[in-house]
Amino acid sequence: MSKPEKTSASGNRLGDRVKNISDTNLLLTITIVVFFGMYLGAIVFQGAGFLKPQTFFNILNANAALIILSCGMSLVMITGGIDISVGGITALVSMCCAVYLDYKGGNVFMAIVIALAIGLAFGLVQGFLVAYLDIQPFIVTLAGMFFARGMTTIVNTKPFNVENEAFTALKMTRIVVPGMGSVNKLGKYVNAYVEIGVIVALLVVIVLFCVLRWTKLGRSFYAVGGNKQSALMLGINVKRTKFISHLLCGLLAGIGGFVYFLHVGSGSASHATGAEMDAIASSIIGGTMLTGGVGNIIGTFFGVLSLSTIQNIVSSAGLDQAWWTGITRAVMLCLFLLIQSVVMKVRKKGIAGAK
Repeated sequence: MSKPEKTSASGNRLGDRVKNISDTNLLLTITIVVFFGMYLGAIVFQGAGFLKPQTFFNILNANAALIILSCGMSLVMITGGIDISVGGITALVSMCCAVYLDYKGGNVFMAIVIALAIGLAFGLVQGFLVAYLDIQPFIVTLAGMFFARGMTTIVNTKPFNVENEAFTALKMTRIVVPGMGSVNKLGKYVNAYVEIGVIVALLVVIVLFCVLRWTKLGRSFYAVGGNKQSALMLGINVKRTKFISHLLCGLLAGIGGFVYFLHVGSGSASHATGAEMDAIASSIIGGTMLTGGVGNIIGTFFGVLSLSTIQNIVSSAGLDQAWWTGITRAVMLCLFLLIQSVVMKVRKKGIAGAK
């Protein structure tokens, strides 16, 4: 008679352990492990170049804007929506700021205000249409993407580099990372550095992580994405929560657009082409579920790093053609979707069996 009791007790303990690991934390752990495994593999098979801290910092420098865009995308996806206009907003912000600085003799501060205003405008309109008029977010943001790309061409058709002195000085500003430099081939010590955009991106990641983890708004995002009816029964204003998620995504697209502009230093209608797809892919790789209710900003951060690292590995292997990059992205995305599906199924079976 004692054996069944012992088995039942151990089964309950197992069930408690399985339940204590949330879906979000489980997928986050997988993402981080895969990233470090991938980076370690790059060091082993691609040479010591990946051992240099500056190689990692260059990944951050090149992808600071994408980190910000992906964070905004994750917020919307956690609530069960999507926003494919962020790439177009980035291009529009870059072109508007470039024209304002070079053709209108503007200053950097007002250029930042313009970037934020553009992002907020898109967030307000799209958020209202999705949340209060109940239009599908894919359709709304698809229209937003077309509108942003069209407006970019109307603002200016020709690509050009910005020559505004204050902006150029800001663009060339480098923040030295103490003790992380390396010796080059000439035997000279070179300091490791990051661009200003990286600092902005890291601040965005930290702030949004805190919002999602420790605020009522963050819990509302997860509740709405998990089950709208349950969220309503808990007294959560579902429409307002969806509106805020799109509003924040638009604002982050404005910030990301200026960070992108700060990195490239030019205006062009072709800027940030495909950035919305990279943001979606990074969010998924980072553990954000397309169905909503599951996701983590730290995971999104590592998702961007993973996507960029695999691209660097492909380039280092001598496969510089554009299609190889596309193929590796597709394989990586499908792999993570498969991992998510398998893990969720195993987890549900484990919980059911523990009960």
